[in-house]
Amino acid sequence: MKPFTKHTGLVAAMDRANVDTDQIIPKQFLKRIERTGFGEFLFYDWRRREDGSDDPDFELNRPRYRGATILLARRNFGCGSSREHAPWALEDYGFRALVAPSFADIFYNNCFKNGILPVRLDEGDADELFRRCGAQSGYQLTVDLERCVIEDDAGLRLAFDVEPSRRHSLLNGLDDIGLTLAHEDKIAAYEDSRQQAAGSRQ
Repeated sequence: MKPFTKHTGLVAAMDRANVDTDQIIPKQFLKRIERTGFGEFLFYDWRRREDGSDDPDFELNRPRYRGATILLARRNFGCGSSREHAPWALEDYGFRALVAPSFADIFYNNCFKNGILPVRLDEGDADELFRRCGAQSGYQLTVDLERCVIEDDAGLRLAFDVEPSRRHSLLNGLDDIGLTLAHEDKIAAYEDSRQQAAGSRQ
């Protein structure tokens, strides 16, 4: 998993609350067995018209948000079913950080396991980010996980909290497997001791 320490990128504003995982990655695209390739189907039912062409009214299809790597949203982002394909699609599309007042719990956990930083801010701070993003084309933010702050070039600085264990894992690019392998020497020693104990009983 790619570590996340500090990221500066273009912000795409999605002024919608309760965005569910069925919209993030619709069910018809869950048949793939790889983790990659889901980005083209991100928000498919909103991004595409019935004929498959881009819907120019959808946020991510607007030219000003092309190449965005930070998604700004409203409360309860990622609600609905627990599909891990949702963060896969967001990461494959290019998003490295998500900013919202709140996230659904399972989605929030899945983001950390897949190299995406979900940042929770209070409603007032989120409102200010939406205001700034709407007022300035090409609006960028720097999300610093080492210092747990969000900053822009106009002097805005917002602090956020992340649980220490999740922060450690993301800073070091460790998913559940990586965390386990960090104790590989202890696991090997334990297995050796079990084999020796079993041999002594024979």
